[in-house]
Amino acid sequence: MSIPDLASLHALGAAQQPTYPDPARLEGAVTTLRTAPPLVFAGECDDLTAKIAAVARGEAFLLQGGDCAETFAGVTAENVRNKLRVLLQMAVVLTYAAKVPVVKIGRLAGQYAKPRSSDLETRDGVTLPAYRGDAVNGYDFTPESRIPDPQRLVDVYNASAATLNLVRAFTTGGYADLRQVSEWNTDFVRSSPVGQRYEALAGEIQSALDFMAAIGADPVEFHKVDFHSSHEALVLEYEHALTRIDSRTELPYNVSGHMVWIGERTRQLDGAHVEYFRHIRNPIGCKLGPSATADDALALAARLNPENEPGRLTFITRFGAGKVRDGLPPLVEKVTAEGVQVAWVSDPMHGNTFEASTGYKTRRFDDVLDEIRGFFEVHRALGTVPGGMMVEMTGDDVTEIVGGGEEIDEHGLAHRYESVVDPRLNRVQSLELAFHVAEMLRATPTAAPTGA
Repeated sequence: MSIPDLASLHALGAAQQPTYPDPARLEGAVTTLRTAPPLVFAGECDDLTAKIAAVARGEAFLLQGGDCAETFAGVTAENVRNKLRVLLQMAVVLTYAAKVPVVKIGRLAGQYAKPRSSDLETRDGVTLPAYRGDAVNGYDFTPESRIPDPQRLVDVYNASAATLNLVRAFTTGGYADLRQVSEWNTDFVRSSPVGQRYEALAGEIQSALDFMAAIGADPVEFHKVDFHSSHEALVLEYEHALTRIDSRTELPYNVSGHMVWIGERTRQLDGAHVEYFRHIRNPIGCKLGPSATADDALALAARLNPENEPGRLTFITRFGAGKVRDGLPPLVEKVTAEGVQVAWVSDPMHGNTFEASTGYKTRRFDDVLDEIRGFFEVHRALGTVPGGMMVEMTGDDVTEIVGGGEEIDEHGLAHRYESVVDPRLNRVQSLELAFHVAEMLRATPTAAPTGA
C-alpha cells in the first residue's frame, strides 16, 4: 500500500495549511525530512494499537496529556521531565486508586502546529498572519516573525527527536521507577491539600513495594514504563515527509509519532487529512465536537477504519460541559449499535474556553471536571466504556485555568500565564483532576483488567 502524493492531497483543498511564500525552500525542507531517520518505529505503533484495543474493551484507561502547543524554547530537560513527572503522577493515582492499567500517551514531541479560526490577526490597526505554532511561524507580532518559514518543519523534527530522547532516558533510566513516587513530589505540591493526599497514596504504594521486595518479587514493570507520543497531524508537508513504508509489512506508518489525530477543523470526510489518515497504519484519533452527528461519526469510522480493526480508531469528544450530556449519547448509541470498534476519549478542554474579564483566554477547572463527569455519566447510562481523557497540562506552577483547590481567580491569571495558545492545567490542578477521575473509574463497572 502507498499513500497519495502531496499534490493529490492539496488538490482536495487541504484545510488549515500555511501559505509558504517560497516553494523552493519548502521543497528543500521536505526533501530533508524525507531522508531523516524515523522518530518512532512501526512496531511501537502496533503495540499502542493493541493497548488502545484494551481501552475500548474497558480493560485499561487512556491518559493523554501535554501542552496545547509545544515551543522550541520549551525543549529542555527540566521542562520535559516536569511534564513527564505529572503524567506519571496522574497515572499512578488512576492506577492505584481505580485498580485499572493506564495507557500513557504524551501530547508531545510533535505538537507544534495549531489550527486557527482566522488566517489573520489584527492588533492596533496592524494585520499580520495568525500564529500557527512554532512549526509554521513565530509568536512575536512582527512581519518577519509571522511569515511562514519551512525551515521550521526541520526544526520541529529536531526538537521532537530531542524530546523523545529525553523521554526515553527518563522512562528507562530509573526516573519512572515506582520507588520514585514520593520523590516526584515537590515542595509546592506537598504544601497543597492535593499534594498531601498524593503523599498519603505514595506512602501506601511504598508499603506495598516493601512487601513485594520482602517476598522476593521485583517485576520489570516496577522500574520502567511504556510511554507513547502523539500530536495533531496538521501540516501535511511534515506528516507526509515522515511517512515510511515498514520493512516488515510493506505498509505505511507515520513515524513522527506513535498516535496522530485529526482535529475538529480538519475532519471533512472528503478532505485531505481524512484521505491521508486512512492510508497510514498508526493508531489514529479524530476529534468530534458539537457539530458532529452520529452519521458523521459512522462515515468517518467507515472511511478511517474500514476493516473495523480494534484499537485503530479513537473518537476524542469535545462538546463542552453544557452540551456533553445531550450531544454525546446519540453518537455513542448509534456507533455502538452499528458494531463499530472505537475507543471513546474525553477532551474536556477545548469546549470550555472563554475570555476572562482580564483579557486572558482561560477555562474553569469546574467546567473541565464537569465535562469529564458528563462523559462518564453518558457511558455509564448506555453501558459503554469511558475509555480515557486528553488534557492540556504542564508540569509547572502556571496560572492559566481558574478554580481548583488553589482557587485561582481571573485576576490571578496574570501571575504566571505562559501558554502561547490555549490555557493548561498546572501541576496541582492536574493531580486534583486525576483524583476526581479515579473516583469516577471506581464507580464505573469495567472488564477484568489485563496487562495492557
